[in-house]
Amino acid sequence: METKSLPENGEADNLVSLTSMAGKQSEVMRNYWIDCYMSVSYPLKKIIVTSPFGRRRDPFTGKRRTHNGIDLHARNDEVFAMLDGRVVKTGQDRRSGKYVILRHGDYTVSYCHLSRILISKGASVRPGEVVGITGSTGRSTGEHLHITVRYRKKYVNPLVLLDAIHNVKSQAFEQLRLMYH
Repeated sequence: METKSLPENGEADNLVSLTSMAGKQSEVMRNYWIDCYMSVSYPLKKIIVTSPFGRRRDPFTGKRRTHNGIDLHARNDEVFAMLDGRVVKTGQDRRSGKYVILRHGDYTVSYCHLSRILISKGASVRPGEVVGITGSTGRSTGEHLHITVRYRKKYVNPLVLLDAIHNVKSQAFEQLRLMYH
């Protein structure tokens, strides 16, 4: 029968220290993935595209025109900031109705046709922060959320941003799931 010797001075302390470091590293990684998940937000709780970006038949004139954003199905829903940013403008006009414009670095996101604006120009926003309530103000055929995204002043398909949000959330969720399985 083999006899195990007790660890020499300092070895037990090193083992406890390594175990403690592994626990801290695991906690750091857990917090990292939680932060990643929370660093983005969908603009609505449920995403249903009712009118895509690009050429379409204008619902008012019947003529083919470029739709510079996407329309999402909504019924008196809270509208969330998608990324960290700043409110650069709020207002109301005949076309967009009540709107909020947020700047996220080189990206500018407009949320249009709101029934209520719940944030002020100059305010900082965090992902998931409520900026307004959907509505049907302005040139609108019914309640929905119209979103436009500009990258360095050029309109881009908002689905690019929604896909990026989906990818970040999915990857973070999967990493957190693996940590606990």
